[in-house]
Amino acid sequence: MSEALDFYVNIKGKGRDKRFFAYAKRAIGYLFDAVSDKPISSYTRSDANALRDLLIERGLVVSSVKRNFEVVRAIFNVANREGDLKLSNPFSNVLMLHANDGKPRLPVRQADISRIQRMCIELDDDIRWLIALISDTGMRLAEACGVLLEDFKLDEEVPYLTIRPHTWRPLKTVASKRVIPLVGTSLWSARRVIQNESSPFAFPRYCNASGHKADSASNALNKWIKPHVEQGVVIHSFRHSLRDRLREIECPSDIIDQIGGWRTYGLGQRYGKGYSLRVMHKW
Repeated sequence: MSEALDFYVNIKGKGRDKRFFAYAKRAIGYLFDAVSDKPISSYTRSDANALRDLLIERGLVVSSVKRNFEVVRAIFNVANREGDLKLSNPFSNVLMLHANDGKPRLPVRQADISRIQRMCIELDDDIRWLIALISDTGMRLAEACGVLLEDFKLDEEVPYLTIRPHTWRPLKTVASKRVIPLVGTSLWSARRVIQNESSPFAFPRYCNASGHKADSASNALNKWIKPHVEQGVVIHSFRHSLRDRLREIECPSDIIDQIGGWRTYGLGQRYGKGYSLRVMHKW
């Protein structure tokens, strides 16, 4: 399995940031802690269950347990396919018995959003521009950290931001590639970023050609917003808030999905180009 890990990161790691490699090594490290490093043909369902039990014992919530299994399955599958081994994957369809669901992510209250946005405008620096950009777009932090100045289109009839994969910041899902109309404090933020150009990157403090530093940004941003929000609210909570804010004005769910880059289920959603910027901007 250690050889399968090396093979996997060499094949799949091109253009990926350092977190990709860290996740892969950590997931396999958990497996070795649970059982051992051995030929992949020797792994059984009981080994997979032992891995699950270890992860639960260490306090990982069910989403994190599943994420680790996704990585282990992927590493197994690549070695299995490329080696033409024709093995069944024992890490597939493992029951998540007794796994903790974890605490639901709290959205940011509207009053707190408005107060934080006012403070961002008053302080007017790159950290506050980043928070402001997320606050009225619902972007993931890594998405925001990794944008270029050229991704902003502010002279159009509807100002917008293009979210696209870059070598220093791949996107989480296919649906994450999108355009987002810029409104409110996020539009203010985009203008301040352009006016203070110092790099091709919108937020050079947290991103360069070698990769993004979303984890460092998360620590800094969460530390700053903590005194101004409810306990348990973090920077990612703005993404949850955007969905609630759009629900509150009865925005159709597929428009919400397109704005936020959430996957929309259903065969019909695969047809056509989606909603125009004008329609998204209206909502």
